[in-house]
Amino acid sequence: MSHTLTLSARNLLRQRRRALLALTIVAGGVVAFLLASGFINWIFQDMREATIHSQLGHVQVTRPGYLREGLGDPYQYLLPADTSPVAGIVGQQARTVTPRLAFSGLLSKDEATVSFVGEGISPEQEQPIARAITIVAGKDLTESPPDSVLLGEGLAANLDASPGDRVVLLATTASGGINAVELTVAGLFATITKAYDDTVLRAPIDVARKLMRVEGATSWVVLLNETGDTDKVVAALREQLPTAGFEIIPWSDLADFYNKTVELFSRQVGVVQLLIALIVILSISNTLSMTVVERTGEIGTSMALGVRRHEILKLFVTEGILLGLVSGVVGILLGQLLAQLISAIGIPMPPPPGMARGYTGEIAISPALALEAFMLAFFTTLLASLFPAWKASRMNIVDALRHQR
Repeated sequence: MSHTLTLSARNLLRQRRRALLALTIVAGGVVAFLLASGFINWIFQDMREATIHSQLGHVQVTRPGYLREGLGDPYQYLLPADTSPVAGIVGQQARTVTPRLAFSGLLSKDEATVSFVGEGISPEQEQPIARAITIVAGKDLTESPPDSVLLGEGLAANLDASPGDRVVLLATTASGGINAVELTVAGLFATITKAYDDTVLRAPIDVARKLMRVEGATSWVVLLNETGDTDKVVAALREQLPTAGFEIIPWSDLADFYNKTVELFSRQVGVVQLLIALIVILSISNTLSMTVVERTGEIGTSMALGVRRHEILKLFVTEGILLGLVSGVVGILLGQLLAQLISAIGIPMPPPPGMARGYTGEIAISPALALEAFMLAFFTTLLASLFPAWKASRMNIVDALRHQR
């Protein structure tokens, strides 16, 4: 094997221009794949964390059937106000465990009235989860009096409301009556999801309980220190909490927009990967085929001296593998360098569908993505070398010796 590797390396160095061209093609394909996939990988990471830290948390605990059947009458699925059963199980893995109370109704200011979907929250406990919520005007609830409300940017625009305005929340209580509260708009918020901002308001949970005349919460929201611990925490909660009384839902089961985005972009990455693989295979196969033609006399001489056909096959396949290994490493190094440079500059992006604001993108190349790029270079060059190598090994010795004579 060492002898074959030495001969293959010498053959590549002997044909420097052609080897450099092949290396450039493969390394360029690796760089293109890394940059495209790295950008999409960054979008996945940023959207995932923004979804978790603006709306969902990592885990939600509800009564069984609440998400499927509780929209019409959520107060038949109330949890206690005390979240200690969950907090005791997750322990130090959680940054916060906080109750939420979902409610809805009509929001009025002067003569204008719009419908809303409300979240009753504990402002201090909710603060770690709200990291990705941007206060675009006014103040957060943590800095405001208890009779304050936070409006989504789109909802406030529909109502023509600004921080400091007085608004009235009108809702049907859990018992079927009508109740109203008057609150001051503390501020306006924005998230990554425009549809959420157009309909949602956030109020202190005590205000929501007073409005709906209930106690407790419709869900307990858990924010973990690490997103990677989600599955482990979900398993622990499902094991230790009685299944008859609680339903444990990871964030990924609730993030419909995120899941559809991941599915769409993953297919696009697959198409890019396939196109790069085809370009590399065709280019390297053509390069090695030209090498075989130029070395026909050399191949005939080697076989006349007793070199077996499988040794010729192995020699050319090894040359292709060496090209793949070297170009894979070079492509990954160049891709990492360009990714850091581009990320430092930033990629200005317009607002995508479903979002109100643009963003500055980056390129995130994970170890798994780098390994995938390396395997792309390795296997495509290996595959590209098989036909030229087989062609070289099947030459007729006499015809090869008389080549170009």
